[in-house]
Parts: sequence; C-alpha cells; structure tokens
Amino acid sequence: MRFIFKTRYEQDLQFFKDVPTACSYALLGAALLAAPWVVSEYYQTQLVFVFIYGIVGFGLMLLAGFTGQMSMGHAAFLAIGAYAEAYFQARGMPFVVSAPLAMLLSAAAGVAIGLPALRLSGLYLAIATLAFGFIVEEVLARWESVTGGNGGMMVAPLKLFGGTLNSSWGFYYLCLVLVVLVGVAMVNLLRSPTGRALIAIRDSEISAQSMGVHLARFKTLSFAFSAAITGLAGALYAHQIKFLSPEQFTVLVSIEFLMMVVIGGLGSLHGAIFGAMFIILLPEAISTAKDYLPDAVADQTGLKATLFGIIMILFVVFEPRGLYGTWVKVHAYFSLFPLYKRGMFRRQRAYTRSERVH
Repeated sequence: MRFIFKTRYEQDLQFFKDVPTACSYALLGAALLAAPWVVSEYYQTQLVFVFIYGIVGFGLMLLAGFTGQMSMGHAAFLAIGAYAEAYFQARGMPFVVSAPLAMLLSAAAGVAIGLPALRLSGLYLAIATLAFGFIVEEVLARWESVTGGNGGMMVAPLKLFGGTLNSSWGFYYLCLVLVVLVGVAMVNLLRSPTGRALIAIRDSEISAQSMGVHLARFKTLSFAFSAAITGLAGALYAHQIKFLSPEQFTVLVSIEFLMMVVIGGLGSLHGAIFGAMFIILLPEAISTAKDYLPDAVADQTGLKATLFGIIMILFVVFEPRGLYGTWVKVHAYFSLFPLYKRGMFRRQRAYTRSERVH
C-alpha cells in the first residue's frame, strides 16, 4: 500500500499527486504519440473521434458534472462551432484565427441560452436547452445562404500557419494537442476560485449564495465556457467529416453526449474521456459481437440504441459514478489487496461531492 503524506502547501497545487501518477500519464502520452505509426488508419480515425468527443465531454462535464446544470442541446453548440469553422475557412482564415472565432460564437450562444435559463433548473432547464437545440437545427436548415440548408456544406481543407494540413497524422496530432490543452485548462479552472464556485453551486445554490457566490454570473460563465469548449470540438469535427448538414446535429446527438458523461462518470474529468471511448468503441464492439449472436438479434436495426439504454440503466442502478467509478474501485482493489473491503466506497456518501474532484 502507498500513502501520501503532505508536508507542504505547495503539494496541493501540484498537477500530479505523485511520481507514479506522472509516470503513468507519461507512458500514456508516449503511446498516443506513437499510435499513428503503429495502428492502421482506421483505428487512427477512431482515436481522432475519441479526442473530439473527449473535448465535448469536457465542455458538458463542466456544465452538468461540476455546475449541476443539465443540457440536452449541446449538439447545437457543436453545430455552431462546426459551421462557423467551415464558414471562416472558406474565406481563407487560418485555423488559429477561425477556431477561436468559432469558440466565441459558441460562447455567445451559450450566454444567449444561459441568461434566460437562470431561473430554471432540473427538468425545466433540460427542456429549455432541448428547445434551443431544435431552434438551432431549424436555423441551419433554413439559412441556406450561409449553411447551405438541407443540401449541406463542404468544409475546406484545414489551413494552419500559412499552409494546408492534408495529412491524417498531422490532424491526429493537432487533435491530441488540443484535447491535452483543454484537459489541462479544465484541471486548472476547477482548482481556481471560479471552479470552486461552480462546484459550490452544484452542491447547494443556497449555501453558495450565502457565501457570496453570484449565482447568475457563475451560471452564465459555466454556460459560456461549456459552449466555447464544445465549439472548439465542433471546429475539429467539421474538418474530420469534411461535410456538414443539419441532420448531423439532431437532439439524438445531444442525448448521446449526455449519456457519454453519465456513463463515463458525472463529476469527473477522467469520466469525460472514458465516456468518449465508450461512445466511439461501442459500435465497434457491437459489430464484432454480431457475428456471434443469433440472426434474430443481430439483424435488429435498433440494437445499438437498445444496448445504450440497457447499459445506461445498469450504470445508474449499480454504478452511479460511471466507468471512472469502476476504474477507481479496480485500482483500489489491486492497491490494497488483500485488505480491500467491498463496502469501503459506501462511506463516501457521507461526504460532500466537493471533496471528490477528479
């Protein structure tokens, strides 16, 4: 067993809690850097989608997991970022300019939905964000002069630092760098006074307000930050699929994003990545398993949606902390073996969620 005894205040500010944790992340980084030269182009594409969905997970986790504001319209912010990136790239802007502009437009949309929704919470907030998603989808279909309407819109090749980024491995490394940067920014944000205020709002709005937290300001900030991060993911998504249409950003996509963070582990940055891996890799697992299933089951068109629903119910009932909670328990089992007790994690329910930020 390994215990960490903190003897300096600076230890709470360290990015990694100990040397073994830093080494494990270094090994993971080395594996991801070497992936384009080891795996096939197909699996490289799957990793790119994991990175993009991971960025979306970070944005939605900030809003739903750390502020407690549920959103069922996050596909709208992804669409705004994607269409804005395609629009600016078509006019010759480099990615270092077009991507921040796409993030700003998405953040403005987040503020636009966040301000009217300040008095809403729970189911009513979810309905409001759902309505916003329908509105954006309809605007994309009707504004043909900008978005191409239902006919779709081609995305120009990515322009970066005066040249065009045509190689798949170059785009892979771009997505890898951006998901790491967003992850680092999220960690630092949650350790800042702003992040602590957002977590306080999630745990108890009345208690947070009594401690001087301005609810309207920080809720709006949460919507803006979440939408901006999702807009960045939308910019990358546009270049990955190279063609945009309103049918790619429906309410079903928003529900899939919400399921992603819940199954990954609500209230955990690791859960955003775990959820992205689950969403991307589950169709591959289903395709592989179809060869071993009876034809009556394998030929069902709604097999993926059915499995998503079943897995969602199982996680809510048996593992509310999602895949990250399962990972923590497995890690604790091997770290404490043979002294591990099955009921040790039940004691965490007595503590506030603010003490468990990962």
